[in-house]
Amino acid sequence: MPKLRIVLADDHGVLRAGLRALLAGQPDLQVIGEAETAEAVVQLVRELRPDLALVDVRMPGGGLEATRRMRQELPDLAILILSQYDDPAYLREALAAGASGYALKRSSGHELLAAIRAVGRGEVYLHPSLARVLLEDWKGPRRKDPQPAAEPLSEREAQVLRLVALGHTTQQIAEQLFLSVRTVETYKTRGMDKLGLRGRAALVRYALEHGLLEAEPEPEPE
Repeated sequence: MPKLRIVLADDHGVLRAGLRALLAGQPDLQVIGEAETAEAVVQLVRELRPDLALVDVRMPGGGLEATRRMRQELPDLAILILSQYDDPAYLREALAAGASGYALKRSSGHELLAAIRAVGRGEVYLHPSLARVLLEDWKGPRRKDPQPAAEPLSEREAQVLRLVALGHTTQQIAEQLFLSVRTVETYKTRGMDKLGLRGRAALVRYALEHGLLEAEPEPEPE
């Protein structure tokens, strides 16, 4: 089985060394590069084309800015934000920037490995404490509910939005659902419009609220 190829991006050398040691002991994971700044990690992923980038949120140049740039240039790259901050504002910004997950530096090695593997599989990972906060924030009195849909989501629209919320790219969704990329984009746009949602962060919150991330049967070709 091929290893998940990972780039580490953090300006603290001791932390990078610890992460490298943790990942070196895993038969399915491989660190192929390291960077200390946002500019350096963007350049590194251009050159090495890793499967996943593990990015510090507060690194020089900004981990979220690096995430935005990497997502634009390499849409299939999995990006896991690593942060010491359990502030839901950071989480919302990370999701909006295109991150596939958000893990805390205080996490145990087991939790961090689980986060890396989940994001590497194309899933969304949210640290449990932040997932609860995000859900409460979505339910809270200050939120603005999306406008009621003029009509319910079709089965395909729900499938596409679920996969988008899980972090899959349009190409990956097209392959999984046996559809064209253009058709996937149509279902995505139509579904988001029905729900009154704008951006992936809002979609993830909606998906958590309404159970859209629960497992479903494998699709059959149309």
